[in-house]
Amino acid sequence: MKIGFAQINPTVGDLQGNFEKIVTAYDRLADAGADIVIAPELAVPGYPPQDLLFKSRFVPENVAVLERLQKRLRKPALLVGFVDRNEDRGKPFHNAAALLQADQPMQKTHKSLLPTYDVFDEDRYFQPATQVAPLHFRGRRVGVTICEDIWTERYLPRPLYDIDPLRALVTQEAEIILNVSASPFNLRKPAVRREMLSGLARTYQRPIFYCNSVGGNDQLVFDGNSIAVNARGQLIVQLPAFEEASVVVDTESAAVATVPSENITAELWGALRLGLRDYLAKCGFKSAVLGLSGGIDSAVVAAIAADVLGPENVTGVSMPSQFSSRGSVLDALALSKNLGIQCLQIPIADTFTVFKAQFKEVFAGRTEDATEENMQARLRGMTLMALSNKFGHIVLSTGNKSELAVGYCTIYGDMAGGLAVISDVPKTMIYELARFINRKREVIPVSTIEKQPSAELRANQKDQDTLPPYDVLDAILRLYVEENLSAAEIVAQGFDEATVRWVQRRVDLNEYKRAQAAPGFKVTSRAFGVGRRMPIAQRYVG
Repeated sequence: MKIGFAQINPTVGDLQGNFEKIVTAYDRLADAGADIVIAPELAVPGYPPQDLLFKSRFVPENVAVLERLQKRLRKPALLVGFVDRNEDRGKPFHNAAALLQADQPMQKTHKSLLPTYDVFDEDRYFQPATQVAPLHFRGRRVGVTICEDIWTERYLPRPLYDIDPLRALVTQEAEIILNVSASPFNLRKPAVRREMLSGLARTYQRPIFYCNSVGGNDQLVFDGNSIAVNARGQLIVQLPAFEEASVVVDTESAAVATVPSENITAELWGALRLGLRDYLAKCGFKSAVLGLSGGIDSAVVAAIAADVLGPENVTGVSMPSQFSSRGSVLDALALSKNLGIQCLQIPIADTFTVFKAQFKEVFAGRTEDATEENMQARLRGMTLMALSNKFGHIVLSTGNKSELAVGYCTIYGDMAGGLAVISDVPKTMIYELARFINRKREVIPVSTIEKQPSAELRANQKDQDTLPPYDVLDAILRLYVEENLSAAEIVAQGFDEATVRWVQRRVDLNEYKRAQAAPGFKVTSRAFGVGRRMPIAQRYVG
């Protein structure tokens, strides 16, 4: 049997566009000799559809797409994800997959294991299947699973489910396993998936064909990396990461592929690039504007934007104040030249002086502090928003995860924007990204990478005047935010208690800032955003 992988990039809610993508991939794979073409989880409506499901016509229209697909079929079958209505008790819908064949009744299966953790909230919408059975195709028993159905307890942080759909299908003599998936990316996850699928294939002595979605939908980036493994757990093929692709794989093939080497920084670059490209395209933006401070964060974001949009569609803005160093201004100009982007120079020094004077009487007797620093950041934010309004650019904010975690950023200032491209990238990884960007030529000035980071909002300011060294800060943040360890547990790993307590307090106090931050892409195991839900008005310290 020949399996055709349709690793496509659906857009949430674009039923017609997704129909066309599925048909195009199907025709290509049918011409290549596929017997079954498999498309990703919820390929018809796009994943995750969220509360679009509650719109009265959305689910019926997504079902109607299946009927249109079936009329278009040739000899090969099509396995495709859609939303099915639940006609029984429970939640109103099923996360489903349909096996369509020309001139034959539709077969379908419902997802059994509904993830409701981190970025997933499927239990809000879907009723789980309580029984599974193989589907039938040309006299063979085909086990169909949907994403989480194949993630066994061994690969989850803790046991979550009472049933194992894969084991049940094998018990019922399924000969091959097909999995339609929309599994979002985070660093190192592609390797984990490959290891998991190889282990399951060896355990059950069944070949597994895993088709993953690709593309960005809001804060989630789907990396593709669809996989076929034989019954011995050997890799037959792995499709490309971060791009649409299709290939036909013979279930009887003796070919074995080389396991791709892991390059974490390249994966990060690919995820951010795809996330930005799709967010802009799917939201209708064609150009972007961002502040260029001469620092490494804005340099990395500018490089990604220029690569995605083309340099002619990216505008950088240098907004020096009396505290900006000449070196930073020159670095911003050099970066713009290296990228080929426009660089506007709109100084804020005079505006800041006039604005500050408006408060002379009100602030009389009080020394200057963070108030005046934040004024500068907000003047810059206002400048960028004015350019956005006038020219239709999206504003890209340039704060990293380390800053966002501890509130080392100004709400309504440098946090202003429509998208926070690197908001889940720790500062230490920003340096790795910068070196990756410079791997062929100097794009980001070396002076930008080597100088001490500074917000330049007061004289002789350095980040480390306020923050711990970034390698220490990022290590503590990983343990506190991503692994949920207490302060005592982190201290027990050898970190200074005062530093840990400071980081903990800053993370907790700045929940309100993050609640008002622009959306950003999830690339670590736990990002600020939809997958982390913390109360703002709370007093727990742990």
